[in-house]
Amino acid sequence: MKKSIVILSTITFLNSYAQEKPKTDREYTIEGVTVVKAKKAVEQKADRTIFDFSEQPQLNSGTLMEGVKKLPGLVVTDLAGMMYQGKILDVYMDGRPLNISSNELNGFLEGMPANSVERIEIITQPGAEFPATSGGAILNIITSKTAKNYLSATYSGNYSFTDYDRLRSRTNNSLSLNAKNKYFGWQLNVGQNYRENLMSAAIDDLSTTRTDGRRRGYFAKAAMTFDIASDRLLLNYDIYHNNNDNYTFSTGRYFGTPFQSEDDANTFNVRHEAVATYQKRFADKNKKLDFKYNLSNSSSEFEQINRLQNSAVLQNNSEMNVSTFKVDYSQPLNILDEGKMSFGGLYDIQNFTTESEGITNLDYERQTASTYLEFQTKLKKFDFILGTRAENYDISGISRAFDASGNLVEKDLIPFNKFQFFPNASVQYNFVPKIYLALNYNRKITLPGISALNPNNSIYQNGNTVTSGNPNLQPTIFDNYEVKVSMFDYAFIGYSASNAKNQVMQLVTREKVTDPATGLENEYIRNRQENISEVTVHNFNVGLPIPLMIFSTPLKEIMNFNFNPDKINFIYVYAAYQKHVLPDIDTKGFLMLNLNSQFILPKDIKLAINYFVIPRNANYYYFQTVNPVGNNIDVTLSKKFMKDRLSVSVFANDILNGQQMSFRSLAAQPNVVLMNKFDSRNFGFSVNYKIPTKNKLAKEAPNLLNQEKKEDGGMINPLP
Repeated sequence: MKKSIVILSTITFLNSYAQEKPKTDREYTIEGVTVVKAKKAVEQKADRTIFDFSEQPQLNSGTLMEGVKKLPGLVVTDLAGMMYQGKILDVYMDGRPLNISSNELNGFLEGMPANSVERIEIITQPGAEFPATSGGAILNIITSKTAKNYLSATYSGNYSFTDYDRLRSRTNNSLSLNAKNKYFGWQLNVGQNYRENLMSAAIDDLSTTRTDGRRRGYFAKAAMTFDIASDRLLLNYDIYHNNNDNYTFSTGRYFGTPFQSEDDANTFNVRHEAVATYQKRFADKNKKLDFKYNLSNSSSEFEQINRLQNSAVLQNNSEMNVSTFKVDYSQPLNILDEGKMSFGGLYDIQNFTTESEGITNLDYERQTASTYLEFQTKLKKFDFILGTRAENYDISGISRAFDASGNLVEKDLIPFNKFQFFPNASVQYNFVPKIYLALNYNRKITLPGISALNPNNSIYQNGNTVTSGNPNLQPTIFDNYEVKVSMFDYAFIGYSASNAKNQVMQLVTREKVTDPATGLENEYIRNRQENISEVTVHNFNVGLPIPLMIFSTPLKEIMNFNFNPDKINFIYVYAAYQKHVLPDIDTKGFLMLNLNSQFILPKDIKLAINYFVIPRNANYYYFQTVNPVGNNIDVTLSKKFMKDRLSVSVFANDILNGQQMSFRSLAAQPNVVLMNKFDSRNFGFSVNYKIPTKNKLAKEAPNLLNQEKKEDGGMINPLP
């Protein structure tokens, strides 16, 4: 009986989100209407999960990376990057691929304040309108905010510190301005980030390191929107700047002799991006034609200098240029009950060069031409999507390296010239509104990341560790399957499987080398990237909110729906079981548990507690967890003041200092154990202040851009 009450109360809690306010018998004449739509913390859709950042202090109190790590079902590691429900994520911002290396991605996310983000969409089933290179899934960071009829200004600030062995400070500050008038709208978002951090690491008994780092980041995002009759022109320009310094003390053994090393490293990254979008609109509001041109440049300079010898150990530079033009068209179509047709095309050119000690050792060029066609239709309680994308790749390049005799050898990269179709299909059965069963399939491709291709893919080197890229890596083909039952956006249960051919995999091995002059033998750790013939990832997951009012409120009162879900205490449980099937080792699945809770304290103070853990002895590709992954508890207290204009939060992340990465590499015998520990425990406060401006009651412009299942087109939403 108790179990039945819990289940019934949970469904009641979910159903309350779908209730409309009761109508009254009286009618009034009013001058205007202000519609306020409550934002949902988590929203489940057939092809994506949406997490609101703007109103959740537990997510937006620190850096964007700290907020992303708290999302249920998302795992961030140094070994496989970011994964969601077993799928490796391709990272977008405002609907556009970031096009930066994985090494730079962490710094980029740590340099962005989380409170500068409106929401994050994790698109688990990218349709045909998304490039096939999106691979398994997409993490789309939305910074767009709706322009208003008056100047709107918001300041966000954050300060925190760690207490590992001494106080280390971290700050974030950002200012967002936006406005619109009769002719155009504009938005400017600027910010800075300063972060001191410590990391200790060990690889077997061969190498231990302790790194003190300072990260400095600055960004500016500007946008303008112009009305041209019924059409619109959107212009965006973004710039990101990072300047990071590290000091590393390391110990190890070199040819049997213990050594110590002290090294200074500096990384300097700059990224520019400019976008122009022209939106052609028609009398039929459901008919759309968009043209978009995107140009980005990203450069990186890295240098490592040994303090003891006062000499350079590594000097690596890289530069990437990407130019993209795309067209998207959609219109209603009379198919069954109702339908829509979408098609478009894309042409993309990417150039990437790397340089080491004055020698250009990689010159990489990729050209992609693609087109897509997709149909959406409804029949009674069924929704159907059927589409395909055709892409043609032309990848070539040259690598240069010194051979054993010291001669510079030039080789052509293995070319990749291929034309291929990438179909997608989805069927959704709607039992009742907000309760549905969805079946999805898509085929995607992932091209090797530039970090994996880069022969200079090394951010640290000492006497017995060698890290190298592989310029001859080949693309990976994915077949993704998913079945999911979703109830009222919050509760769901699902199963997905992703089969990858030619998967790029990180391998860490312990190897030996003999000095031909002395005959002495030395062991070293080799970190490299290789293609694996086939990998399959199975993922079973469930999400369930549990309202705590079931323990204190009579069931009859709960059934009346007489409560505000934003004002009740609840625990949101996310659990997943994941298994990685590899061709040459016997793997074990692992459990992932994420608990998010909200408690309403006196004076409307909100207490949010987040817990995440993956137990030990779980297989994560070619690695096995030695200690639990995550195992961290994050606590946030927040309150709003001044008619909700001011939000103040105090927080403590990883309060038990339990977050540590410890893996055993199974790529070869003997196994290698890798460990690293960050100063993840930190304490701090954040503020978000909506600066008062004139005409505060002006009507807010509706968001008319991308109402369908499309990427967000720009930083600023268009004018009505």
